[in-house]
Amino acid sequence: MRKLIATEPRVADLVEYVDRELAKDEARIQVKFASPKHGTEVVDFRGVSPFIDEEFNEEWNMFMPRPEGSARGIVFGEFQLGNMVVGEIVEIGADVTEYAIGDMVCSYGPIMETVIVKAVDNYKLRKMPEGASWKNAVCYDPAQFAMSGVREAHVRAGDYVVVVGLGAIGQIAIQLAKKAGASIVIGVDPLEHRREIAMRHGADACFNPIGTDVGFEVKKLTGKLGADSIIETSGNSQALEAALRGIAYGGIISYVAFAKPFPDGFNLGREAHFNNAKIVFARASSEPNPDYPRWNRKRIEETCWELLMNGYLDCEDLIDPIVSLDESAEAYMKYVDQNPDLSIKMGIEL
Repeated sequence: MRKLIATEPRVADLVEYVDRELAKDEARIQVKFASPKHGTEVVDFRGVSPFIDEEFNEEWNMFMPRPEGSARGIVFGEFQLGNMVVGEIVEIGADVTEYAIGDMVCSYGPIMETVIVKAVDNYKLRKMPEGASWKNAVCYDPAQFAMSGVREAHVRAGDYVVVVGLGAIGQIAIQLAKKAGASIVIGVDPLEHRREIAMRHGADACFNPIGTDVGFEVKKLTGKLGADSIIETSGNSQALEAALRGIAYGGIISYVAFAKPFPDGFNLGREAHFNNAKIVFARASSEPNPDYPRWNRKRIEETCWELLMNGYLDCEDLIDPIVSLDESAEAYMKYVDQNPDLSIKMGIEL
């Protein structure tokens, strides 16, 4: 059997592995579909994750201690690639009662032919309803961060909303904002095909930020008022400046992106003060949730799963290209690392 790993920075390869025996609380999934994570995972793949730098880790942990066992380093040659898998349970441990052989399920997991998961008290292992879309299922992870971004933006009926960055998180945020009753939803992305997908799924207008004063265009489209909420998923400093320019007075910028250090010249000047924007940092995985105890990570996950499985969210257009396991190493390097503009979220069919 084979799995996809990073053998060195920016090099993916398929390697053989031998499955182990199951523990009593585990299930074995025969994977049929899989998908990598195009954001934080590829940072690790490129070898630039801060978790690789032990000196950085020691300094960081002085200020932000991690729970015991949670700190990690990336060991190339062992680092498995992938984020979500969909497949059939082919074996269960003696203590597993909630799942049966033959169940179609979705789980977090790497790109490999079989995945072993804990199947007792594991709400993250999700049963697939009959006829449900595997493409929706592998968007389970980005949907959570999109929902968190929309919730932290306090999107309400009648609002003017902008979503910056139309990757998987941004695309799902477009749908959630429109379905929440936003009056005008605007997408911002330099890639035409991403803007086209957003227009098909709820956006009322889309702008290419290259050569366009996005903040000014947002003000024009909203009768000079500006956006009530801007959901920023790109992590680009110029995008944040445009958001500060296009936000309505007292509006909310929900910052979803895991930003890199901004370059010299980043300007928190006139627009930031005059528009009096509120910037909040949204992460579905941060606990406690700002709406704790009513909302936590588990509730976000359960809500997203329901919306993906009942068709309220439509992620069919987001999964492209779909490649075989044989093609996955080359495709990962091409579409996820080297040319991320060519793919919102790559799918693998095993």
